[in-house]
Amino acid sequence: MTPLLIVGAGGLARETVQVVHAINDASPTWDLLGHLDDDPARHGTVVDGVPVLAGSDEALKREDAKIVICTANPRDNAVRSRIAARLGLPPERYATLVHPAASVSRSSSIGPGSVVLAQVVLTAAVTVGAHVCVMPHVTLTHDDVVEDFVTLAAGCRLAGGVRVESGAYVGSGALVRENLTIGAHALVGMGAVVTKNVPAREVWAGVPARFIRPASVITEPGK
Repeated sequence: MTPLLIVGAGGLARETVQVVHAINDASPTWDLLGHLDDDPARHGTVVDGVPVLAGSDEALKREDAKIVICTANPRDNAVRSRIAARLGLPPERYATLVHPAASVSRSSSIGPGSVVLAQVVLTAAVTVGAHVCVMPHVTLTHDDVVEDFVTLAAGCRLAGGVRVESGAYVGSGALVRENLTIGAHALVGMGAVVTKNVPAREVWAGVPARFIRPASVITEPGK
């Protein structure tokens, strides 16, 4: 089995551990070594039976292990991209983890470092980039494009031909009309109904969704 380290020890990381267990139950694939977390107070602790070993820089030392960055926060959705930039690892060092209960069509693709949880559906010719988090019960329909470092929260649904640009966050239960674009580092609120393009670095919410305020984004590594 391939050694695996999960960067982060919060909610998304714990959910990803369960994806790893489900994959291994179906076909032994991953040797889960533990979590890497940049909070020193967590080092040496155990989270849901999995040890927190060290900070994320430990990934640079474990060249034998695959990595997946499992941090997500709607108030700071650039955190994964900052960690990835700081680590500077090549794409082949990252694992792609898809829950066996997800439905991924043959014509769809998922990039390195991405995590797809249970009951997600990718219908036809869906492209999911690198380091994307797709939470349970998300539906991506034909020709959707989800760029790198996007988070799609539980139960959101994208109609056909939607593009979600890098670093955007689409909240739980949001609905997005066909052929629209959610701009880079934009945030769509939970339960929103998106009927217009959402510009980059803006927060939109409501039914129908409308501009609320500029999004606060920290993209520089080390911040």
